[in-house]
Amino acid sequence: MGQYKVQVIRDLCIGAASCVAIAPKAFQLDNEAKAITLPTIGEESDQVLLDAAKSCPVAAIIITDQSGNQVYPA
Repeated sequence: MGQYKVQVIRDLCIGAASCVAIAPKAFQLDNEAKAITLPTIGEESDQVLLDAAKSCPVAAIIITDQSGNQVYPA
């Protein structure tokens, strides 16, 4: 399991699904077309999770490290 924690801010999510395209084991769109994290998120590398967060056009994915420090967006 990676060192990053991932949170999706649903109020910001516009359902672009770029995160799903980059990290399909971590994200999917729910029935409201909003991104959610999956139980299999640990199967994605930290770099892939970071790339998925960076791909979000509205910065709706927050990445923090094990100490709780926000890694992305900085």
